[in-house]
Amino acid sequence: MTKVLSSSFAEKTGTPTPLAQSGTAASMGPGELVDDVKRMLLAQNAVLVAHYYTAASLQDLADETGGLVSDSLDMARFGHDHPARTLIVAGVRFMGETAKILNPEKRVLMPDLEATCSLDLGCPADEFAEFCDAHPDRTVVVYANTSAAVKARADWVVTSGIAVKLVRYLAQRGEKILWAPDRYLGDYIRKTTGADMLLWNGACVVHEEFKATVLRGLKARHPDAAVLVHPESPAGVIEQADVVGSTTALIDAARSLAANTCIVATDKGIFHKMQQAAPDKKFLEAPTAGVGATCESCGHCQWMAMNTLHKLHHVLQNGGNEIFIDEAVRRRAMVPITRLLDFARAQHPGTLRQGAA
Repeated sequence: MTKVLSSSFAEKTGTPTPLAQSGTAASMGPGELVDDVKRMLLAQNAVLVAHYYTAASLQDLADETGGLVSDSLDMARFGHDHPARTLIVAGVRFMGETAKILNPEKRVLMPDLEATCSLDLGCPADEFAEFCDAHPDRTVVVYANTSAAVKARADWVVTSGIAVKLVRYLAQRGEKILWAPDRYLGDYIRKTTGADMLLWNGACVVHEEFKATVLRGLKARHPDAAVLVHPESPAGVIEQADVVGSTTALIDAARSLAANTCIVATDKGIFHKMQQAAPDKKFLEAPTAGVGATCESCGHCQWMAMNTLHKLHHVLQNGGNEIFIDEAVRRRAMVPITRLLDFARAQHPGTLRQGAA
């Protein structure tokens, strides 16, 4: 019934074939390519939103063109509030789907539709529906890193930044939780809240690789360093953290902590924004090598890496790669997302920024 997706998944499936580059883009230098993308964004009334884990060049381009670099839910909300009629989502497929759920009237494009997520792939909608049907007494809470179809089956959608507060709230009401898909994040929430939680057996191929034993050695060599950990990481890594939090929370911690060195256990794409937030600090990757390591991702998501400037140029020049969601599924998925947004407003009036994957 449950589905395990370990770091060997990429090896078994291989990397999807990238889009072909257009002839024009292939002949351009980096500066010309960026300028042409900027021109097409303006001409097509389009805005670029990019996740923290994408390439620095895409993050900079989003910033320079009035777009956004953030977590997945902020990306979707920004697209909703922005007047552009076309959203270009540089990230993985569930992020494009979330943007479409919140912005059905807009065209949502992605540089590569094959850029997906191990958590999404590891929680097929049909198997998850059977799992839910087998436990009808439980409130279904799913992480944002899921497909539109899985969200449509849920009572609540949560981000890593608000999951603990939401589950604690539900537990205080006497509700038992069915959680999916990340077992490490679910275990962290369960330990933190004491809630009765039944966990789907999924994992992120990047965060699962961080090694607790080797991290202790790195900390010993840098005793004054702060350890920043995303809660999708294994328990032995989380236990060594000075800060556990979402991507947004970790960037905020990098800026505000007194430590001059930070050891970071999340996708290394985030280092670009961390370095901008704290240019005088040193950031070290938490180890994915050492005892028991396979290091297939080596701290960076292979699917996030599929987002490139050439692919962005290609989709703007030639169209395609549009996200479509069945309207009935979209409407059902909107219900738990709306509950999340309403809960976030109640927790923090005047702001919705809670941080996601």
